[in-house]
Amino acid sequence: MIIAMPSAPKAQAFQAFQRRFLTHIRNPRQTGRPAGVNARRMGVYNELLFNNIEDVLAGCFPVIKRILGRTRWIKLVREFFAEHRSKRPFFRQVPDEFIDYLKKERKRHRADPPFLKDLAHYEWIELDLFVSNAEERTAGLDPQGDLLKGRPILNPVMQLASYSFEVHRISPHFQPKKASRTPFRYLVFRDPSDEIQFIVLNAVTARLIELLQEGKLSGEKILKKIAGELRASPYEGVMSGGAQILEDLRKKGAILGVRQRA
Repeated sequence: MIIAMPSAPKAQAFQAFQRRFLTHIRNPRQTGRPAGVNARRMGVYNELLFNNIEDVLAGCFPVIKRILGRTRWIKLVREFFAEHRSKRPFFRQVPDEFIDYLKKERKRHRADPPFLKDLAHYEWIELDLFVSNAEERTAGLDPQGDLLKGRPILNPVMQLASYSFEVHRISPHFQPKKASRTPFRYLVFRDPSDEIQFIVLNAVTARLIELLQEGKLSGEKILKKIAGELRASPYEGVMSGGAQILEDLRKKGAILGVRQRA
């Protein structure tokens, strides 16, 4: 069977039509629709695609939408839709692309709140961890093991996050104007019930999590290391307080247990 291929001029014309079609969809206010395309049908298609994108983003970034209000929110989504070239193939990854756009491409607009990027990332983490397929090997793991004598194992579905704004408090009623000189640290993880948990960390607990991530030391050695870094006195206070923090993290599901010796 022989399939007739379109001639070069026809192929070029079709490609030009496709480019015009896509450019118009991205920014219908600045680019006219392709010749011969019905205006009403084109309008329905434009609205359908944009509304799908906006609906996904609104579900992932509800606080940003409330803070901006409908007019500024729709303007932000339209700018993302028009300016960003997505690289991920799945529709559920649209929020990932939105984060890339805010972090790498979008220049600060006067109407943007100063905390926009931080708050967007904070809201996005919940989705990112919820769909994560990371798993910890349970072989050799003792859920009730001694967290001081053994090597505590962190939940693999977690992130340590640091922001210049107190993002967990931001709302339409609390909108900080300036970044903090001291970063705010958060531990975000998916617990055994598949719920996403956020814990605000102080400097000591954040350091504890960092050392736990290395997975090389027992809980006791980690606390001794922190006590040495802090030059803490009394030493016993750091050890007892740290032991309680380790147990709290296990109860919440951030620590799964300890690695058993082979």
